Parts: sequence; structure tokens; C-alpha cells
Amino acid sequence: MKQIYLGLAIHNHQPLGNFPWVFEEAYYQAYLPMVEALERHPGIRISMHYSGCLVDWLEQAHPDFFRKLAMLVGRGQVEVMSGAYYEPILPSIPDADKLGQIAKMNDFIIQRFALKPAGVWLAERVWEPHLAKSLAEAGIEWTLVDDIAFRAVGLDDDDLFGYYITEEEGLPTKVFPISKRLRYSIPWHDVERVIGYLREQASENVRMAILGDDGEKFGVWPKTYEHCWVKRWVDRFFVELEDNQDWLRVVPLGEFACQFRPYGRIYLPCASYDEMLEWSLPASKSWEFTDLKHRLEAESRTDITRYLYSGLWRNFLVKYPEINRMHKKMLRVHHKVYQARALRETNCGLEELWKAQCNCPYWHGVFGGIYLADIRASTYSHLIEAEAKADKAIHQKRSWLEWQKVDFDNDGFEELIIDSTASSLYISPSEGGSIFEWDVHPHSYNLMSTLARRPEAYHRVLTEPALENKAEGGHVVPSIHDSITVKDESVSRFLSYDRYLKSSLIDHFFDFGIKLEDFAANYYEELGDFVGQPYEISVKKKGDGAVLLLTRNATVEQNAEAVPFEVKKAIHLSARQEKLQVSYQLRNLSSSPIQAVFGSEWNFNLLGGGHNEQAYYQVPGLVLDDSHLDSRGELLDVDKVVLSNRHLGIKLELTTSSRIKLWRFPVESISNSEGGIERIYQASCLILLLPIDLPAGGVAKLDFIWAVGSLPTTR
Repeated sequence: MKQIYLGLAIHNHQPLGNFPWVFEEAYYQAYLPMVEALERHPGIRISMHYSGCLVDWLEQAHPDFFRKLAMLVGRGQVEVMSGAYYEPILPSIPDADKLGQIAKMNDFIIQRFALKPAGVWLAERVWEPHLAKSLAEAGIEWTLVDDIAFRAVGLDDDDLFGYYITEEEGLPTKVFPISKRLRYSIPWHDVERVIGYLREQASENVRMAILGDDGEKFGVWPKTYEHCWVKRWVDRFFVELEDNQDWLRVVPLGEFACQFRPYGRIYLPCASYDEMLEWSLPASKSWEFTDLKHRLEAESRTDITRYLYSGLWRNFLVKYPEINRMHKKMLRVHHKVYQARALRETNCGLEELWKAQCNCPYWHGVFGGIYLADIRASTYSHLIEAEAKADKAIHQKRSWLEWQKVDFDNDGFEELIIDSTASSLYISPSEGGSIFEWDVHPHSYNLMSTLARRPEAYHRVLTEPALENKAEGGHVVPSIHDSITVKDESVSRFLSYDRYLKSSLIDHFFDFGIKLEDFAANYYEELGDFVGQPYEISVKKKGDGAVLLLTRNATVEQNAEAVPFEVKKAIHLSARQEKLQVSYQLRNLSSSPIQAVFGSEWNFNLLGGGHNEQAYYQVPGLVLDDSHLDSRGELLDVDKVVLSNRHLGIKLELTTSSRIKLWRFPVESISNSEGGIERIYQASCLILLLPIDLPAGGVAKLDFIWAVGSLPTTR
């Protein structure tokens, strides 16, 4: 009799830093309903994975959940899969952290379920060949990789119904191919259609069809709660599986691997699910590749599509320099933490480092990722807390300050990093002498965790609506990979792309007629040759602090002619105070007068999106029409402005030596989300403006201080 095995591996995860209500909603819409469905259907036996981020929340918010799950484990219905505890992209973190995070998850599973895990879930299913060694060293026997990787090395459809052995340096790991066909069918297609496909694949030989996918697709993704639980798709599917056990056997993957032999040996390329690989491409290439693939699929050109393979997860570090800098910060903190552990033999921030390795802000796909300001902020907070603990063990001083010139982000140019008791400052001399990170240690917060506005493939829906994808025929509910919707019809008016990263201490020269709206929308001309250009830098020790001097001799356009001009900017830092004292000296090096408007640009992320009532501006002696941090406007004749967030307990005060004009506006990217394309807050941009009218050899000065203070928190 023909038969087939079915392996269901369900992965459940919420990112660290996500809102508590999101966890709660996902619990009631997906996690709890699935466990209760398994209780109703004892014949269904599957593999389940819960990330440590979700485990920690469930232990606190719903401790009964794991007792229910333990009962399912006890009666052989659920095999609990391991994974790196805080759900990092395994190839992106050092080997010691790979082994440590997997060991932490293994310990939890053993203690909670009296079960030694054999399988591991790979975060975002990112595979690289060297992982075979790390998994074997961690005591892991098997994992799952998307079938696109197996097809890329020449396997046919019939070769994808079992597992293979791969190895690195002779250390083996079993790998199961995840069926894209099932991933796109469950729970989107009619139950009868899914069962019909499985019946077609039944054979006299031992075969297993494998689904590995997110648990959130069963209730959290748009329209799926009603589909899966109100209209009972999952229960109807489980009933069909139970009623057809004479030929369709549902077993955990680990059990199958123990009972049956592998198909053979295999070596897989770097991989993930094919959507992830597409998202990692540059925006224009991502659209072209996806569009080409869909057209070929519509023409049933499987002879070509089987060989279409493009993209690499690591390219997110190129596509988004902000991701790369966060990643390199993580590696830097890793080295500090392990240095501190060698000295003190204590934790020294290890747990916080691991939390900061959670994958969610290190990529961007159909929605979320690096675009979520709160997730970025949370990751940086864990990194800063880990670094502070390590530094305390390393320095053992009440007050200290040190600096280092190093190619921090591996772009071929040196950055300057200044660390002290109070704060850390990261400066890029090659990118306009700008500041791209300012960590305030007492608050464990990076004030400059920002993101530039840039093209995305899904922006084509706004500029070329006819290209919008439509759900394929036969789908009960469109998959999030199939449809792109527009949540806010006005967003196309705000589609603007930045010319440079939204760092701070950026030096502009404008024509006198420039308006705030023009600058915010990038409809302006730069008169100076300073933005994004290299500055000379020097650092001198001064008392318990340091003075940084950044200098560039370039040009400013006057009457269609580029004339020589010099910008000098000094930053005074204290080892014990969260304060930047900035002094500009602007010198006309030409033999003729120069007239322009100088602007010093600063971008801060104090989580001011969505008209957050906790995040606001204050101007002494002035009542603002709109004080939210995502408001915009022009302030005239001011010498003090305060940015605050009561929830964070942070206030950031700007004090100028003379009264100035100041612009403020929100940096809002156009991003896809679960609800559709909408504006998402990334930072609050402030421009300090100084009109200059300098004779030959004339000098203008601008002095101001950014100081960080504390507020009573509302947490």
C-alpha cells in the first residue's frame, strides 16, 4: 500500500523589545489555540519550537502554558526543538555564542520537559555550510533547511521527501528539506487540496513531506485567526490527518530520523527561504528578480525556475549600513564581554549580549525588522548594558575615558570610538565628520539609533500601481508573501529618499531661500562640499575628558562658482557627564564675501512615533502648537530646546550660546507592515541654522551643548 509520512515543525517567536500587547495577542490568537487543538486531536504528533524570547514571556505571563505543553510532550504528541535561545541568525554570531545560546535552550528543555532535544530550529532558516560543525559540537543531530537550497545543487522534486547528511570537518548533521509547496499551501489552500497533494506523493517507498514554518501564520498574520480558528481550518486539517492514518502518518521529525536511513550525503549552499534571499538583494534587483520569477512560474517554466537562486542573508549588512553598524557593535561588545569573563570569571554582560543578538532588527523583509525603531532601541540597550558590565570588570575605576581609531564597520575607512564612564561616541571622519552613535550609559540607550529613508522593492506599488501582486487562484486567504496593500493612501506624498545616513553633526550650506519643507523632502541643493566628505580628525586629552577636532577645507558655491571655505568643529567630552559641547568655526578662505545659511543637522531617536504622548518637545517661554517628537515646525530666536521621553526617563537638552533659528521634523520612512504600507517614524531631525555673511577671511562661530538628564519614568 502506498503511504507517506508528514513532518510538521512549527516555530514560535516574538522579538525582544516588542510591545507586551503584541505578545498577548499572539498568545491568544496562535500559541494557545494550537496547543488546545493538539489536545483535541491526540493522533497529531509534531515538532514545536519556542524561542527564548517567547519562553521568558510565557513563563511570566502564562505559566500554565508550559504545563499544558508538557502534558503533550509526555504523551508523545510534541517533540520540542532546540535553537539558539534568543533567536540569533547563527552564522552572524561568534561560535562561542552559538554554543552558549544552544546550550541555554537545551538546559531549559531538559529541565522543563525532561527531554533531551535532538533537533534545532535555525532562526529565519539561515544556513551556511560551517554550521554543521557548530551544531554537531552543540550535540544537535538534525535541523531543517528550505528546499530551495537542495534544488540549487541539482536535486529533483522526488529527492525532497527525506533527510540528508551533511558535514563540516567530518562532524555530521542531518538536514531535512522544508517543502515550499506545503509552506504555501498550509493553511492557505483548502484542506482537501492539501490532503490531495499528499495522496499524490504517497509511495511504496519511505517518504516524508516536511512543513517547517512560523506558528504565527496560524492566527496572527492578517485574516488568519478567523480562517484557522473561527472557520476551523486547523481542526478540519487535523481531523483529515487522523482519519487517513492508514496511509498518511504524522510523526515528529526526530522520530523519523531515528527510524529511517538518510537519502545520502549532501553539501548545501548558503541559504534561507527564497523570500529572504530576494529581500536581501538591492531594491531594484529584488523587484526585478521576483517579477521575473513570478512571470516564469505563471508560464509553468519549472525548467528555468528550478535554477533561479539569488541573494544572501549577509547582504543585509551591505544594503543597510545601519544594520552593519549594529552588527559590528555586537561583535565589539562580544570581545569585551569575553575579555571581562577571562579576568573576572563572572557573567560580565553575557546574557545581555545574547539578547542583543536576537535576529529581528538585523534584516528587513515584507515588514518590520530594522524599520522598527523600538526594536532597534531595545537591541542597542542590551548591547550598551552588556558593554557597561564588561567595562566595569575591565577598568575597575570610578572614572575613565579612552579612544581608538579603527575600521569599526569594515568599510575601508577608520572611525573614531571614544568610550568613557558616562558615554560612548562613534564618529565617522570619512562621512562628513558625523556622529552615528551616542550611547548614554546610565540609561543604557543609544540616542542616535536612526534609519535613513531609502528605496524598497514594495515602493513600486506606490509608483506603479498596476504592478501590485494579486493572490494566486486557489488561495483561501492570501499569504503575506503574495499581497501588498496600502494602509495609508497619502503615503506616496511622503516618499522621499535620503542622500546620506541620518547621523548627526552633519554640516550643510544652503541658499537663503530654502524652506523646511524642501529640506525634509530632499528638494534642495547643497551649496557646500562637506556632507559625506572626509574630515581630518585629532583627539587630545583634557582633564578627565577629551577634545575632538574635525576639520575640512573645501568649497561653498557663490554665484555659480566654488570658493574655498573651512569648517572646524570641536567636541568637548567629559568622562563623567553625558554631555557634548560643540564649537563651530566657519572661515571664508576666499578673497570675496560669502553669503549662505549654515545648518548643523542632528538626528535623534527617542521613540517619538505615532504621536507618542510620552515623547515631546519643550521650549522655555513658548507654547508649541504640536509638541510631539514627530511634529514639525520652525522655531525662531531660541536658545534652548528639550526633547524628552517620560517612558524612557530621558531628557535631552540643547542650549545655544546665542539665539538661533531651528527646524524640526520627523524622519518617516515608507514601510510595509502587517496592515499595509504606511509611514513609520525613524528619528526626530533638528537643524540648527546660522545665516552667515562673511567678508574675505571672515569667521563665524556657533557654540552649543547637548546634555542628557533624567526624568521619572512611567514604566
